[in-house]
Formats: sequence, structure tokens, C-alpha cells
Amino acid sequence: MSNQISTVGTSPATALPAGGQFALSEAAAKRITVMLENEPQGSFFRVAVNGGGCSGFQYEFSIDTDRAEDDLSFVSHDVEVVIDEISLELVDNAELDYVQDLMGAYFAVSNPNATASCGCGTSFSV
Repeated sequence: MSNQISTVGTSPATALPAGGQFALSEAAAKRITVMLENEPQGSFFRVAVNGGGCSGFQYEFSIDTDRAEDDLSFVSHDVEVVIDEISLELVDNAELDYVQDLMGAYFAVSNPNATASCGCGTSFSV
């Protein structure tokens, strides 16, 4: 994993629920920075896991401005990423990357908690 994300205002992410380990590649950070350029002040990138998809859970990536009480804020490569506590448990020790290849450009999660995933790459099971 490239650069481990730590919470804003605290030291190592190991103090977070479920170990709180999450990594963000430099490529993902660069892409998120570009995405946030024309967004309102205070916008951030959200990573969430929702029920659904072919394999039971699916990743959701969005630009957001509203924070919930259970949101955890992380900074890596000067980019803020917000993950709610429940989603963090499902992506603990995962890495978010931005991939550009012949199939297109997309965010990809390397998640050691996933026991299976579908061909689309956005759905997984634990």
C-alpha cells in the first residue's frame, strides 16, 4: 500500500474503529484533486460501502459537503477523504487507486476483506 491515511488532528489511524487502516495512492489523490477543483468550498471525497451489487456490497465514490456524526476524516497527499464508521470496517486495510488502462479510467479498491468480487470491480462480498 502506498501512503497510509491518518485522521485529521490525530496520529496513526490505528486508533480508529476496526483498526482504521486505509491507503490512498498518489494517482487517486491526483484524480480527486482534479475532481474537487470546481466544487464548492468545503467539498470532500466520500468513500462508502452500500448493500447491493452482484456480490452483496458495492463501493460508492462521491463528492459531498455534508458530514454525518459517524464520519471519519482522513488526509493523504493533501486530499481529504471521508468514510463512515460502518464502511470503514468493510474497507479496513484497503487501498484506493485510480487506474487508467484500455478499459477506461476508474477508481479501484484493493480490499483484503473481500472474499469475492464481480467482474465490474465495484461489487464484493466478505
